[in-house]
Amino acid sequence: MSLLSEVESAFAVGGVLARADTHFVSRAGQTRMAMAVASAIDGAYPLVVEASTGVGKTFSYLVPALMSGERVLVSTATKALQDQLFGRDLPKLISVLGLPVRTALLKGRASYLCVHRLETARQQASAQDFESMRALGRIEQWARGRHTGDLSEFDGLDERSPLIPLVTSTRENCLGQSCPHFKACHVNIARREAMAADVVVINHHLFFADMAVRESGFAELLPSVRIVIFDEAHQLNETGIQFLGRNLTTGQLLDFSRDVQVAGLQHARGLADWHGMAGEVEQAARALRLAAGRQISGAKLRWTGGAPEGLDAAEWDDVIGEVQRSCLQAGEALELVCETAPDLTRLHERAIHLARQADLFARDCEAGCVRWLDVGAQLRLIESPLNIGKAMRSRVFPTEEGGARSWIFTSATLGEDAQLSWFTEPCGLSGAQVLQVGSPFDYGLQAAFYVPADFPKPADPGHSLAVARVAAKWAGTIGGRTMILTTTLKALRSIGEALAASFENTAAIDVLVQGSMPKRNLIERFRKGATQGHNACVLVASASFWEGIDFPGDALQLVIIDKLPFPPPNDPLVEARTKLLESEGRSPFKEYFLAEAAVSLKQGAGRLIRRESDQGVLVVCDQRLVSMSYGRRLIKALPPMHRIETEVELMARLRALTKTCTRDSLRA
Repeated sequence: MSLLSEVESAFAVGGVLARADTHFVSRAGQTRMAMAVASAIDGAYPLVVEASTGVGKTFSYLVPALMSGERVLVSTATKALQDQLFGRDLPKLISVLGLPVRTALLKGRASYLCVHRLETARQQASAQDFESMRALGRIEQWARGRHTGDLSEFDGLDERSPLIPLVTSTRENCLGQSCPHFKACHVNIARREAMAADVVVINHHLFFADMAVRESGFAELLPSVRIVIFDEAHQLNETGIQFLGRNLTTGQLLDFSRDVQVAGLQHARGLADWHGMAGEVEQAARALRLAAGRQISGAKLRWTGGAPEGLDAAEWDDVIGEVQRSCLQAGEALELVCETAPDLTRLHERAIHLARQADLFARDCEAGCVRWLDVGAQLRLIESPLNIGKAMRSRVFPTEEGGARSWIFTSATLGEDAQLSWFTEPCGLSGAQVLQVGSPFDYGLQAAFYVPADFPKPADPGHSLAVARVAAKWAGTIGGRTMILTTTLKALRSIGEALAASFENTAAIDVLVQGSMPKRNLIERFRKGATQGHNACVLVASASFWEGIDFPGDALQLVIIDKLPFPPPNDPLVEARTKLLESEGRSPFKEYFLAEAAVSLKQGAGRLIRRESDQGVLVVCDQRLVSMSYGRRLIKALPPMHRIETEVELMARLRALTKTCTRDSLRA
């Protein structure tokens, strides 16, 4: 039987999926996507599939991939999705299909405990505060147990913890075969398991990190893989440009300074002035930060000439030169003693790398790239390509090394036109087969959207407070169960503070604001809602909460978007892309700004309806959606929801949702 026939049979009514799972429902869209994936596998060509929410795209690509008998590489957008795919979806399907398939999970270095780095951190424990010392002790105790070394398996370590860089390795500080723990290294064990597996699950960051430096461990794996699948592929371009450019950060310099002092005093005390050299690198890093001036955190400074915009060019040249000089000086001292210990060898290589990066940023920006200065907790010097198309065409898609290969790219949002050009053009996939599969949800019955009339303009200083005011009113009516998505961090703070004040004397509703606690905790708390003795919740969030967040059922029934999510026009990368389109005689607004806004709006709206029984309302607090001619294009990008014309109708809809939720709770 051919692969196409086997796949069609598996998804049919009464097929193997239905027999194994009584909850499985045969969906035409899911089968259509699965058949397209099977054809791409047979024909060894690239396929791009936009599969709307509810299609069941994971099964649609996994079933034909598993049934093909070929080696498969699956890449997801985040480590959380990676864990879900590896720990839940793959084992379930392998069991259902009865296939002898071996799977492996492979993450980047920063996900795995490095025993050598842990030992070094414990030796420095006196320099840590008491809580850090206790946390290191717990990690050390956990390290003695049987586990994969994946830090996500260790409870109590927040993903933002400053301890993570201390107990994980990087390409620069890994000792490789010289490490005393090389045989038991968790990174190397994960790589060996990946090499022996039939299906390997990675993430986009790891894919592009390997593409940039050929270091992650699956460089040897890719040539033997015949099927490569990218889930949540809409993030590929933005993820790729992070790794395919160049960067130098004050954080890298400060980490290097600390490691020079510790390793130098430990392995080569008295052979050089380690304290003095480390101090010079640290001083150069701090001078670099000070040269940026009093910029607000999050600022991105254009860098089209010899120095970033607004900075003194002579001073900037001096501090860049001092960074290079201090790193070279440390490198010279390390070269004389590097045979003493593997740590010193790696530090010598890091010194040379950092000096080269400083030299690159002292020169003109590479053609076809854009350069800027990112101001935050650390200063980041960044040079990036405008998209990943050239790199993908030249370094990924050629198949001479490993023969014909099938490439599958899928997501719920990949564009707004039939060619999905928003995704295919920047990713070098203009000639790929394209398929769009609609959602099985009845949005006309399940959802509605509303644009408030007589609302302040988005640029009005009072816009965020107006959003908070109506959100408090509507969330109070529905009893929480509301998520407010903002387009800026400034709006996030303003709306969050105003809502907290509104509900300050209301014991029944808690206001959760992104950044107030780890993302995982925010999600868990919101999902609990008013259950198990907790208060109802209103969540105010931005950035990553626009996508990949799943609140099915009654947990979320009102999504409020503060403004249309246009790219910030003063962002250096956005400016460079705009100029490129203008130079080609194309319209930046129509082909870039509107396209980006349409995809982001679609992502945000996608948080509302997650299954066939869900109901809810989407509110966009931006009159441009209905008053401007381009609004029709953005509305078309949304699911076909019922349009609410007045606030009276909105309040009636919210009260109806509240009654439905109450009845369901009583039945439960």
